[in-house]
Amino acid sequence: MVRIVLGTLCLLFCLAGESTAEEMITDGIAAQVGNDIVLISEVLERVAELETRVREGGAPRQEIAKLRAAGLEKMIESRLIDQIVRRGELYATNDEVNQTIDGIASENGLTREQLKQSVVSQGLAFEDYREEIKSSIEHQKVIRSAVASKVQIEDYAVRALYDEHFSDQPEGGQMVHLRHLLITFGEVVSEDKQAACAPVHAARKRIMNGEAFATLATEISEVAPAEGGDIGWLHSDTLASWMDAVVDPLKDGDTSDVVALPFGCSLLKLVERRDFQPISFEEAEPQLQVKVYQAEIEKEFRSWMEELRSQTFIERKGHFAEAAHFGSKSGYAEKNERSEDSLFQ
Repeated sequence: MVRIVLGTLCLLFCLAGESTAEEMITDGIAAQVGNDIVLISEVLERVAELETRVREGGAPRQEIAKLRAAGLEKMIESRLIDQIVRRGELYATNDEVNQTIDGIASENGLTREQLKQSVVSQGLAFEDYREEIKSSIEHQKVIRSAVASKVQIEDYAVRALYDEHFSDQPEGGQMVHLRHLLITFGEVVSEDKQAACAPVHAARKRIMNGEAFATLATEISEVAPAEGGDIGWLHSDTLASWMDAVVDPLKDGDTSDVVALPFGCSLLKLVERRDFQPISFEEAEPQLQVKVYQAEIEKEFRSWMEELRSQTFIERKGHFAEAAHFGSKSGYAEKNERSEDSLFQ
């Protein structure tokens, strides 16, 4: 069943607010793919969400141009697959679409109606959402029929991946699950470091009075605040020496005293401790097979897509004709400045 994250389906229908007038592109044809066309507006819609983020991160015009060019290439691939769907009549049925939507709702802990409300609240009409689901199912059908049948999982590849990830694992020892609250000193002078640690001392007092460590870490920690300071399971042999000394006397559920370090003040919570059990090949094999399969699918897909491109008339128009050179080092070196500017005219 196709799995689609809600956020990736919420397309933004305008460019970032920071775009200047000279950066806007008049709508028109970005590319012809066989008898199909790709509009410039479609490309901009596809990359809008990512473009907004990279603009906010201060990306230069060159990176925005390359992002838009890459977006067009994805649209070309989509058109090629659409053509195979039509030729092979590999259309998704209403039942398949409904089952997929029900699965997405269930995975997100929502009813169908709640899912619909969530989609609409993100600015996407539910019928458009259904079309996105339908298209994704159809594309998966094409990939399964054209690519998946060619993929074979070789035992040696699975074994090689196991050796890559697990050959140096410890033979024993302990694993600790930790939460970490840290405030660094930054540029403060030495006499101000005590004051800089005050929020950590206050946080520990609140924790001792019953507040959750995760809540305080979310509020003030510079380490994994979105995860409530959770830094996961770590083997005791991999802990920094200061951290090992702090964790060693703790029992499950304990919070350490405030630890003054050269770079900041820290609190640690030992969530749980357990003995480390080396992962055998037999235990890891199912997951490794999935990884090998996914890697082979991607390789076969890229090979198949290049063959499909070579058999189809594809013409990039106007600004995007030059932007296509971004994909090659020599082409980009020759046309860098002219192509970059052309995408913002």
